[in-house]
Amino acid sequence: MSRIAIVDYGMGNIHSVRKALEAQGGDIFVSNDPALIAQADKVVLPGVGAFGDAMEELERQNLVSVLIEHILAGKVFLGICLGMHLLFDSSEESLGVKGLGILKGQVKKFDPRHNLKVPHMGWNQIKLRKPECPLFKTLPQHPAVYFCHSFYPEVRDREIIAASTEYGTDFASIIWRGNVFAMQFHPEKSQGVGLKIVENFVKML
Repeated sequence: MSRIAIVDYGMGNIHSVRKALEAQGGDIFVSNDPALIAQADKVVLPGVGAFGDAMEELERQNLVSVLIEHILAGKVFLGICLGMHLLFDSSEESLGVKGLGILKGQVKKFDPRHNLKVPHMGWNQIKLRKPECPLFKTLPQHPAVYFCHSFYPEVRDREIIAASTEYGTDFASIIWRGNVFAMQFHPEKSQGVGLKIVENFVKML
């Protein structure tokens, strides 16, 4: 069974994410130790909070290089919510702060001119654009999941968008590029659909 590391850098909903992964049979450990994380088969980067604060903590705890090396080595990576944003080049939330730069694009704030409540909070549908994505095994075409965010990634390469969601704009709610997976919503709060996505992640080779 794959050994899965949840990165604890002080910015994530660690307890709920761990419970969801363990409920699906995952061999889980939580750590901020770069040496231990480097030994994991899969890495999960959750996140709640601000882009700039998160990057500051990753850098302070010497976690940036181990995350990038894990991804470049072809090992499976999952970013959740803020953990998805951090994969990109930058964010309007924290101007001048560089992200991990794994994916090309900038994180944008929802446009208030659309007269939508921000943050985007609660249940919304995702539209599966790449049904062959390993996370989607046995999912319906338009499942509902739980969101809580004010920012979303504006993806430069639209080919990596595995699922999208409509909220004033059609934004990327799941990213898939090779061994890299990321989602804007919280699977650990998305009941049966979320747990199925987590199960598919845990069972992924």
